[in-house]
Parts: sequence; structure tokens; C-alpha cells
Amino acid sequence: MRVADLMITPPIAVLPTATVRQAARRMDEEAVGCVLVAEDATLHGVLTDRDLVVRALAPGADPETPVFEFMSAPAVTVDVTDDLETAYRVLRRTGVRRLPVLDGARLVRLLAVDDLFLDVLQRLSDLLGPLSFSALREGSAGPGPAAHPDPLGSTP
Repeated sequence: MRVADLMITPPIAVLPTATVRQAARRMDEEAVGCVLVAEDATLHGVLTDRDLVVRALAPGADPETPVFEFMSAPAVTVDVTDDLETAYRVLRRTGVRRLPVLDGARLVRLLAVDDLFLDVLQRLSDLLGPLSFSALREGSAGPGPAAHPDPLGSTP
């Protein structure tokens, strides 16, 4: 499976010249924990809610400061043609929770850990669903408790 198969999170981007205040408002409006700092589909960096707190708010930066001063750059990315194993490896190695997806140098999407969780849960459901149904069907069709004596010989 390729990154392209799971990249369902749309990228929310701001310009490098956007202010910290504008980026924070955009994150709030979109209910996201990061924005991509991009211009003309070219990724310059990533600005997370943690970047805002640790790099801007805590040191007392002016909220009108451009985001390029606080963004994480260069951004950790994956290519649209990469396989999912590559994405998992990058996530484990770097500890980031979101990976911008590039098609060459052009920003196309975002692959979030949440997207991978949904895939894993769907695969488990696909695997366990038939097993659960089979177990339930066997349990309801089988003999009652009297047919299975207690191996310890105790009485109920």
C-alpha cells in the first residue's frame, strides 16, 4: 500500500509571512494542531500548536511576528509514491505526528498518525469481524452447559 492510498487529511496552509496570530486563528477555525507553511504549493515548513507555545508564546514573542521565524524547517516529509512502511519508519524515527506529502516538490496532502490509526483499526475490524461472527454462531448452536461438565467437579 502506498502513502497515496491513505493521505486523507487535507493540508491547511498559511503563507510564510502570515503572523503568529493569524496562524493560531487558522488552527482554531480548522480545528487542527498544525498548519503547513507554504507558498504556491511549495512547502517551507510546519508550524504546530507546540511551536506556537514553546517558541512564540513562552518567550513572549510579538503575535504579529511572521510564522517563518517559529516554524519547524525543513519539514519531515514523505513522497506520494512512498510505501506505508516508509511512512511508519519516518514517524518512528522522527516522532512527528503529521507528515506533509509531496509529489516531487509540490505539496499535495498531509498524512497524519490518525490516518494510520484508522487504517489499522479498519484492518483489525476486517480480520476480527468474521471471526467474531463465527464464534457467536458456534456458541449459540452448541450444546448447553449440561453437556459440558465442570472439570473440577464443583456444583454451581
